[in-house]
Amino acid sequence: MIDNFTLINAIGGLGIFLLGMIIMTNALQQLAGSALRTALIRFTKSPTSGAITGAISTAVLQSSSATTVAAVGFVGAGIISFSESLGIIFGANIGTTITGWMVALLGFKLKLGTVLLPVIFIGALMKLFGKRRLASAGLVLAGFGLIFVGIGQMQFGMAELEQYITPQQFPDDDLLGRLQLVAIGIAITLVTQSSSAGVATAITALYAGAINFNQAAALVIGMDVGTTITALMVTVGGSLGARRTGYSHVVYNLCTAIGALILLTPFTQAYQYFFPGQLQANGEIALVVFHTVFNCLGVFIVLPFTKQFALMMMTLVGGKAPRYTDTLDKSLVRHPDVALTATNAALLPQLVDLLDYIKYLFNPADKDAKVEFSQLEMALDQTHEYLDLIHLNKQDKRNWPTLVSLIHLLDHMQRLHDRCLDKDIVSINSSKDKTLISVAAEITYTIDLVIDAIELKNFTQANVLLLACKEHNVGVLEQYRDNVMNQIAKGEKDVPQGSTTLESVRDLSRLLNNLQRVSYYLLQIHVTKLAEIKAKS
Repeated sequence: MIDNFTLINAIGGLGIFLLGMIIMTNALQQLAGSALRTALIRFTKSPTSGAITGAISTAVLQSSSATTVAAVGFVGAGIISFSESLGIIFGANIGTTITGWMVALLGFKLKLGTVLLPVIFIGALMKLFGKRRLASAGLVLAGFGLIFVGIGQMQFGMAELEQYITPQQFPDDDLLGRLQLVAIGIAITLVTQSSSAGVATAITALYAGAINFNQAAALVIGMDVGTTITALMVTVGGSLGARRTGYSHVVYNLCTAIGALILLTPFTQAYQYFFPGQLQANGEIALVVFHTVFNCLGVFIVLPFTKQFALMMMTLVGGKAPRYTDTLDKSLVRHPDVALTATNAALLPQLVDLLDYIKYLFNPADKDAKVEFSQLEMALDQTHEYLDLIHLNKQDKRNWPTLVSLIHLLDHMQRLHDRCLDKDIVSINSSKDKTLISVAAEITYTIDLVIDAIELKNFTQANVLLLACKEHNVGVLEQYRDNVMNQIAKGEKDVPQGSTTLESVRDLSRLLNNLQRVSYYLLQIHVTKLAEIKAKS
């Protein structure tokens, strides 16, 4: 029977390790999370560059889940495409092997647990008396120290368990036995919510002799599969692109796991041949090498076939994304910068179609400009609801200007939408009023140019065009308004007829103002983005 004190030592050590990982990972995300998210976006230009940035991000954050969840979010926000995100997903698996090396080399070889106790104290002081970045750095130090204290405690507990738990008590070293151990590895990751903790436990059990190398390797393979659960959970209720990304992580890790099981026996034989006796003497190092080898091989094999993999996942995870709001994933709200980008990505196609609809009102013969107006109305309402979920304060100098500009942009878009329902606007084309028809024709012509500018991301040009259109036509309309007033005064127009014309003049002036304000705030968002990129470069 296992001694309770021995079991408490082992479980307590795992708990301290988990606590250290949680503290360090959360602090690293506060300290460098936004910078790494920016780097992921900036450098993900191909599957290879995505794999490199994904591996580095995971190594720095010490969390493959954080990297894969970010990739799911980026796809959901429309920041990167689904196929571009696959490189990040693949690379995250390489980055996660760093934890194993850290545990094996620093935890077991150098035994840093006791040495790092003062580091935990210093980190705690930095958290207590420091502010912002210094406080976060203190938590990183404290978490780092706790990881190795936990490893030391686990090692002590596992050494005591050696007399109670032996490799013979685990499933046999055959295919069925290995599959059972893979399932146990998945279960351990589900319970601990950390593949790093599972890998550390497997390394510690192997070091203590409680399990043999093949059993530890099968457990680690299962833990790699188990780590996909977090990314899978994030996709619930997410966009089509986000779901495809999350499911890709699962499929890829399952394929890697199958490859690792096939590789296990040849690897063991090769390792014993090239490093005689080391599998028994330094099994923990061999385990980390195996973990690294099968993850690196998986990436090197799949990278050349990323497009084919993407097509396969698109087939498996079919469906049609909502035309306007697919990027509005509520799980992104906890990352305001990404959520704001998602909102902007949703608004651009809505704006283009809204402009197309205005063209259609003034020129019904242009059937290409006609859009589903009710669908557009619903999308504007949904975007408004989503934007209401993003809350900031003025101290967030990086995101505040973008949020305010988006609120203004959406407000003027909704006003434009309402203008499209005004009977005085709708009836301009069928009226015989040459002045109003001429103004409407110029607006239509300008909108054509503006749509081209928006699609080319030339928001400065769009603003210049609409500002010029507004200034010229507001002057024309003001002069025409005075003429209509004079005609009413002279009796050349009766009051009801003149009032109808004046209503059309007023609605056209408002339409011109809303159009110009839309282009202005669109430009402000773009200028804010450029300033942010310049500040980071």
